[in-house]
Amino acid sequence: SPARIALAPREAAARRKGKGRRSRGKARSEGLLSKQKRSRRMKANDRERNRMHHLNSALDALRSVLPTFPDDAKLTKIETLRFAHNYIWALTQSLRLA
Repeated sequence: SPARIALAPREAAARRKGKGRRSRGKARSEGLLSKQKRSRRMKANDRERNRMHHLNSALDALRSVLPTFPDDAKLTKIETLRFAHNYIWALTQSLRLA
């Protein structure tokens, strides 16, 4: 129909308008992107540092309640976890037998 032919170029133009755009606003400069990447990396490093600090604090607290011989021996992280697991298991068994 004649009306459809008249609308077709407008529809095509409207479709083309939205297709080519991938980002909003102005393109970012490389310097700004570099600063953002550096900032994100620094924040991620801070989060990881805090995570490890909290993990080490928790392991230290766990070590303080586990009976170790000699008392000055510091267990590694994996040794601490294995020892805690075995200690809890042994306590559970002794409660079952009592």
